[in-house]
Amino acid sequence: MAKRKPKSQPKWTDVKAKLAGFDQKGLLGLVQDLYAASKDNQAFLHTRFSVGEDVLQPYKETIKRWLWPDVIRNQNTSVVKAVQAVSQYRKAAGDPAGLTELMVFYCERAAGFCSDIGYCEDSYFNSLVRMFGEALATANMLPASSRDALVARLHRVARISHSFGSGVADDMDSLLAKYQKRAV
Repeated sequence: MAKRKPKSQPKWTDVKAKLAGFDQKGLLGLVQDLYAASKDNQAFLHTRFSVGEDVLQPYKETIKRWLWPDVIRNQNTSVVKAVQAVSQYRKAAGDPAGLTELMVFYCERAAGFCSDIGYCEDSYFNSLVRMFGEALATANMLPASSRDALVARLHRVARISHSFGSGVADDMDSLLAKYQKRAV
């Protein structure tokens, strides 16, 4: 008996072709179903359409949970899930000021947890330094009125990192020095 060839995985173009047949009412119904399906979808739509008081809050809650877990409850860290929150916000809004705020918050939470708990895992540190660099680069695109306070917060993160070891402080100081050369 001959083997059946497996179908290829559906792609966006397949979905797009199906959506072309929807009328406005059908599309609204579909979006409503997606909205009801998950909190992530709700956060995405709230962010995309700037609905609600603080569209950053659900993303900050995710970052807070995964970068500063409750060690008493035996919760784990997850750099991947925290980074995903930043990525999801970027896709939903793409607002440079909001994105920079979220990245700086990420750095503050990660550094605070390391300092408070004495957590020192290389992948955690690497992610912190990477996000620190991205936050500086994104902040550099903002007007000075928004940028300066965010960069000051990153300076505080760098100061906290001096107690970590593993070259974290050196990496952050190097990134700050590059940033300051560009800002001049």
